Amino acid sequence: MGLRLLALLLVLALVACGGEDDAAPEDTAAPTEGCSTVDPAEPKEDAGRKAPTDPLDEGTTYRLKVETNCGAFTITLDPRTAPQTAASLVALARDGFFDGTGFHRVVPGFVIQGGDPTGSGTGGPGYSTVDPPPRDTTYTRGVVSMAKAQDEAPGTAGSQFFVVTGGDIGLPPEYAVVGTVTEGIETVLEIDGLGSGDGPPSTPIVMEKVTVEES
Repeated sequence: MGLRLLALLLVLALVACGGEDDAAPEDTAAPTEGCSTVDPAEPKEDAGRKAPTDPLDEGTTYRLKVETNCGAFTITLDPRTAPQTAASLVALARDGFFDGTGFHRVVPGFVIQGGDPTGSGTGGPGYSTVDPPPRDTTYTRGVVSMAKAQDEAPGTAGSQFFVVTGGDIGLPPEYAVVGTVTEGIETVLEIDGLGSGDGPPSTPIVMEKVTVEES
């Protein structure tokens, strides 16, 4: 699938935002009780899957509950902005694709990124979806979007997603927006605090289970 959220783009975005100290808004969430110690996620085979063909039910709200060794957070999906990608994430979660995978990239005040079964930053499900975001899209704290390679079309997505932890991180409108963290932002910020640059967190963060909730 190629490198995700290219490092050069990250540097440019951080400069535009004034650095990671200025990226986060003034309001802060209460910290969690901490992260339990776990072994790093075991790499899984990527690819080998086919994109779902059935759309999500328009009358149903879909949420992904992400349980990690630092606590849980919930992503409420927005199929209006990314119908194909939202359906893909629901199908992958129902199939246990994300269970036991890690957050392989944590950049404080910017993003936490996971969803790669290989943990290398290059893995995916073996297919891609395309949901170009609106031109006025901004990437602010709690927004959940999909990572892509630089040479891929805007809105291209596999399985790697990122949660924005800064205020407005200044990315161009090229990354499919799949939803928002509606519960557990303190867990996201706990994970964010374990970053030390552009790379893996200082201690393993594993998605123990990702489940689909409907209402």
